[in-house]
Amino acid sequence: CGSLPATIHVVQWGGAHVWKVGTKVFAIGGWDQGEQLFVTFKCSAVAYDVLKEQPGLRPAPYLASRGMKWIQRQTSQSMDDGALKDYLRESHRLVALKLTKQARKELGLGVG
Repeated sequence: CGSLPATIHVVQWGGAHVWKVGTKVFAIGGWDQGEQLFVTFKCSAVAYDVLKEQPGLRPAPYLASRGMKWIQRQTSQSMDDGALKDYLRESHRLVALKLTKQARKELGLGVG
């Protein structure tokens, strides 16, 4: 996540690693009780409909229950790291598009 443009990393919400573009969250990483890394990301409506049915993936707690299209990867066997990186890049793009034109300009993300 850190290699994506205009990102910041914070630790909040009880130790979760939160990645933001501007002030908006695009990825969350945290560990369950047994040291398994869970990664949560925003996705398109089409991707959400497909991914939520896959083993090891689920609608993200709290976010999806509020109508947002966020998925949580619960095991690395459910989605390989290459695919996860692609979804994280897309999450970053989707969230950046929700920033104001002025914010995108200030962050060097363009205004288109």
